[in-house]
Amino acid sequence: MPHIEMELAAGGVVAGVDEAGRGPLAGPVVAAAVVLDRSCLPARLIDECNDSKQLTGRQRAELFDVIHGCARVGVGIAEVPEIDTWNILRASLLAMARAVTALGIAIDCALVDGNQTPTLPCRVQCVVGGDGLSLSIAAASIVAKVTRDRLMTRLAAEFPGYGWETNAGYGTPEHLRALSALGVTPHHRRSFAPVHNLLNRRDS
Repeated sequence: MPHIEMELAAGGVVAGVDEAGRGPLAGPVVAAAVVLDRSCLPARLIDECNDSKQLTGRQRAELFDVIHGCARVGVGIAEVPEIDTWNILRASLLAMARAVTALGIAIDCALVDGNQTPTLPCRVQCVVGGDGLSLSIAAASIVAKVTRDRLMTRLAAEFPGYGWETNAGYGTPEHLRALSALGVTPHHRRSFAPVHNLLNRRDS
């Protein structure tokens, strides 16, 4: 389970940073930065906070509220045109930088999930598998995932038929069938192969 030791070792004001939505065919990539108040961490957060992929939707939603009650949270988004222009990795790093800026405070260190370093005005420590090791990174993974899922649910109401309310834009069979039948929306990533290939077939 994630713990607080990395934050303590880093010293000063420490933010955990993670993103959600690198793989989907549609929708933005969303990052979150979380600075936990280490003086009053709720027992539930310590006991249950984990990599968002290891939690149910209900657990994530409940912990989302717990995190907002005991932490400073920043969210950053890179939109689909940025993903298609810069590629998904650079867009993810951009979203992370925006999340840290959205905290509205100066931080001493950012613990970033993964092995790629965003450009930040502080010390950066990359942590591979960080959402399973660092409590603040795990919290950021939950905030990013819940925020993005809710955003995709809102988009699903505007573009019904693709199943975004359940597949969050990932390339499920349902989504791929709808993509072929209904076409490409403004929220689809044209640089991703299934979308790119469909557009090429229709243009030829």
